[in-house]
Amino acid sequence: MNDTEAGDAGPTEQPMQPTETRCGFVALIGAPNAGKSTLMNALVGAKVTIVSRKVQTTRSLVRGIAIEGASQIIFVDTPGIFAPKRRLDRAMVTSAWGGAGDADVVALLVDARKGCDEEVENILKKMPQLSARKVLVLNKIDTIERTRLLKLAALLNEKVPFAETFMISALKGDGLQTLREKLAPMMRPGPWLYPEDQVSDAPLRALAAEITREKLFERLHDELPYQSTVETELWKEMPDGSARLEQTIYVTREGHKKIVIGEGGRTIKSIGSAARKDISEAAEQKVHLFLFVKVRENWGDDPERYREMGLDFPKS
Repeated sequence: MNDTEAGDAGPTEQPMQPTETRCGFVALIGAPNAGKSTLMNALVGAKVTIVSRKVQTTRSLVRGIAIEGASQIIFVDTPGIFAPKRRLDRAMVTSAWGGAGDADVVALLVDARKGCDEEVENILKKMPQLSARKVLVLNKIDTIERTRLLKLAALLNEKVPFAETFMISALKGDGLQTLREKLAPMMRPGPWLYPEDQVSDAPLRALAAEITREKLFERLHDELPYQSTVETELWKEMPDGSARLEQTIYVTREGHKKIVIGEGGRTIKSIGSAARKDISEAAEQKVHLFLFVKVRENWGDDPERYREMGLDFPKS
C-alpha cells in the first residue's frame, strides 16, 4: 500500500479566499454638452440616460451601474452646470452639485475642443468645496492635437489638484476601459447595492418618458424650447405580454403644440416610432405607444412638475 492509498494525499488544497467587494458612487459633472450622458451609457453598456445636442437635456440625477472586477461602480449623470437664469435652471444646477456632494469620486468631464472656457472656470472655482476624491476626464480627445491636449491637462491640474487625469472619447470608446479599471479600487470596501445584472435604478416609466423627450429634441432641435417635457401617464401590461404606454408631451405655447404634431400628424408619428423602438429595447418587450400633446403654460412654476422630474422646487 503506497502513501496515497494509506490516506495521505499530501498537502491539502486551500479554499479560495473570497474577493473583497467594493461599491461606490462616481458623479459625472461638467458644463452642458460635455458628453456626460454619452459617457454614462458607454461605461454602463446600455442606454440608461438620454443624449441630445440640445443643452440642458439631462434634468435630474440618473444612476447607471457598472461592474468592474469586484467593484460595483454607480455612475451618477448630473445636469450640466451653467449660470442659471430660470427657476428650472436653478433646480437643475442645485441637483448637479447635490449629486457631486454625495459621491465618493467626482469626475469633472471637460470637452477638450472647448477647453477651459468660462463655464469650466466657474465649476473649477467651486470644486475645492467638495470633499470627495476628484478626477479629471478630458473628452473628445480625437478632435484636437495632442500638444493642445497635454497643455489643457496641465492647465486644469494647476487650478485643481486632480487625483487622476483621463483622456477619452466617449463616443468612440477610447480610454473607457482604463477609466473603469482605475475607478474600481477607489470604491469603498463593502457589499454591492444592486443586483449584478441591474444597469440603472430609474423606473421604466421614467426612462420611457426621457426616451420620448430625447426623440422630441432630435426631431425638433432648434424649433422647440428645452422647457418642453414628457410624462408617462399610463403603463399597462397586456395579456399578450406587450405593454400599452400613454405619454403626454407638455409644451408652453399653442404654437409649439402645432410644431410637435406637424402637418397631418407626421412629426408626432415620427417621434413616436423612434421612441417606441428604444423603449421596447429598454423594456425588453413589445410596446404600443400613444402620444398626446398638451399646452401647459408656466409649468416651470408648478412644484408638481419638479417632483415628476426628481428635482427640488426652488422657493424663489
